[in-house]
Amino acid sequence: MAKVALELPSPPKSKFTVLEGNGKVSLIDTNGHSQEQLPNVTYSVVHTTPGRVRFRLPRLRCDADYTKRLEVLLTADALVKNVRVKPAAMSVAVTYKSDKVSDAKMRSHLHDLIQAASEVVVLKNSTSSETEKEPSWPGLQLSAVATTLAVLGGPLGLSIPPLIVVLPIAIATLPVVQRAWEGIRVERKLNIDFLDFMAIAITTFQGQFLTPSLMLGLIEVGENIRDRTARSSAQQTLDLLSSLGQFVWVERNGDKQQIPIQDVQRGDTVIVYPGEQVPVDGSILRGKALLDEQKLTGESMPVLKKKGQPVFASTLVREGRIYIVAEWIGNDTRAGQSIKLMQEAPVHDTRMENYATKFAQKAVVPTLLLGGAVFAATRNPSRAASVLTLDFATGIRVSVPTTVLAALTYAARRGILIRSGRALEQLAEVDTIVFDKTGTLTKGEVDVVSVESLNPATSRLRVLELAAAAEQRLTHPVAEAIVRYAEAEQVEILPRSKWDYQLGLGVQAQIDGETVYVGSDRFLRTSGIDTEALNGHQKSPNSAIYVASNGQLQGIIKYSDLLRPESREVITALSTVEGVEIHMLTGDNKRTATAVAAELGILPTHTHAEAFPEQKATVVRQLHEQGKTVAFVGDGINDSPALAYADVSVSFANSSEIARETADLVLMQNDLHGLLEAIAIARQAKQLIRQNTGLVAVPNLAAMVIAVFFGLNPLAATVVNNGSTVVAGVNGLRPILKSRQHKALLSAR
Repeated sequence: MAKVALELPSPPKSKFTVLEGNGKVSLIDTNGHSQEQLPNVTYSVVHTTPGRVRFRLPRLRCDADYTKRLEVLLTADALVKNVRVKPAAMSVAVTYKSDKVSDAKMRSHLHDLIQAASEVVVLKNSTSSETEKEPSWPGLQLSAVATTLAVLGGPLGLSIPPLIVVLPIAIATLPVVQRAWEGIRVERKLNIDFLDFMAIAITTFQGQFLTPSLMLGLIEVGENIRDRTARSSAQQTLDLLSSLGQFVWVERNGDKQQIPIQDVQRGDTVIVYPGEQVPVDGSILRGKALLDEQKLTGESMPVLKKKGQPVFASTLVREGRIYIVAEWIGNDTRAGQSIKLMQEAPVHDTRMENYATKFAQKAVVPTLLLGGAVFAATRNPSRAASVLTLDFATGIRVSVPTTVLAALTYAARRGILIRSGRALEQLAEVDTIVFDKTGTLTKGEVDVVSVESLNPATSRLRVLELAAAAEQRLTHPVAEAIVRYAEAEQVEILPRSKWDYQLGLGVQAQIDGETVYVGSDRFLRTSGIDTEALNGHQKSPNSAIYVASNGQLQGIIKYSDLLRPESREVITALSTVEGVEIHMLTGDNKRTATAVAAELGILPTHTHAEAFPEQKATVVRQLHEQGKTVAFVGDGINDSPALAYADVSVSFANSSEIARETADLVLMQNDLHGLLEAIAIARQAKQLIRQNTGLVAVPNLAAMVIAVFFGLNPLAATVVNNGSTVVAGVNGLRPILKSRQHKALLSAR
């Protein structure tokens, strides 16, 4: 066993030893120094669950060497399974072996490592590769070797010593023995692995080497597939601070200075410039700005905010500059509370294969008793081994994960990322879907709806031409929408000479020799424009902009956050064809929400307006408590709590990073049609699993009856058992096979 010494250079000297073994490393204090002698590193525990803890270490932000040392120590520790270090967020998440150590002891152990990394020098073993990985168990290779030797020494009649065949069988059986022992020791019950071990042992002692070799091969296939499709128990989340800028401007004692975001204190005056995200919750001391709050509140239109009004972290300053007094910082902000709600959501770790595996588990003891009864009645170990061989475990453990993997693979090829078998299971059961409005059912950006002329002497295209010329190169979303619309209409963007933009009101510009005004009706009135032409005209103050030139009102441009082209079709299909109950959540006002819901055919009772993140999570929880299986579709920070509390969470590839990390299902094509297809794939997988359970159970039950009453050779029992497994496995691969056939047909065309 190799040893690597870790030594603190500063007195008093404290030595640590790393013992390498089985690809892992453990840290030991070799001379009994107490942790008080180590340099004090400030940290706090942000979040804990059994087997996982997340720390906030401010030192990570400014000390790259400490960060590297800590990561090496944590990765090297024998009790640690996984480490995620985010220096920008000052975050360290550690997943550890909770079955090996208590949570309290592990936190104490991690405290020692955090302190030790302060000055510890890590000396790597020169003989080891930095990229060396823990070797995987060669179970498939061993079973293949054993099967080859068994065939050569059996049907082919070659002279092969039995010991040479038994050796790879025995080694390949070790993981089965380990799992069987853990079932007895930890779960206090006989599991499927114990049944497999008994059948392997009996047939091996009888010299029927082909039977255990084939069994081991199929067991390894099932375990490998199941490992690939298993859901991780550790919920991965995005720290709020990592989504904001690393540094912020503050005004202290009359001086402006740039400081790390974690150094901002309550009461500080924070300065936010155009294009920057607000880093704190607070009130505006001076200045005004156009704030995009869509990711936090779901409101699609930017909001003009002035002195005395509140602003919130994670919102974006599109235009203007504001000075904010910091009232809430970090995870105490409204956005931070959204993250906290998400982290506190329950983690569902059931998988689609669980019900089938439990079914097989229940058959373990009856199968053992039946095998024992057959042996007691016949004194024939071969007949007893045949009964033990004809279990449902192997077939189900192979066919069900194969079906899940095939469904996940097929979905991925269709641009649908389903993260786990659990998500597939829940998606097949979904009976209620809750949609966020902005950016999910709508495009999430402003589009021009219509351009109207209010002056008989001015054409509609002239109104658009003047507006686009005045609005060019402005960053306001309405200005950008008008320019896009003008380009789509192939309207020439005229040059703009002298211009003056007034935040929250509009723009005055010299265009083609005319003085043009584009903005709100209030802006036109304060500029001396006669707006009597608007009397009796249907006005939409929140969705219209007006155009005037040379003192006369010329026209009106209406805009809106338009629905996605597929939204209406998808909602109709979900409610009528799939029989799913549809709800809509939005931070918009009730009037806007009701209008959108009516257009989509969503019932008023299922429409929830002015919903903040905690209210969205509450709606999802209430539906879940009513016994419904709920899917939530959203794309912003404000949706993350609801995404976390839903049975199945759905987001888009272009969503906020936290929404993508929280979601169980990501639509890579940014198209809601993918949700319909995902539900169809999940329901087909559920149907295939039921078929496969029957394909495994029926032949094995029939063969077991024969084995009990008439006798059956263990090899024949293995053929029935393995044959049904292969048939069920191939049946489970139908989604992938269908995908390949479809591609072949397209290629032929």
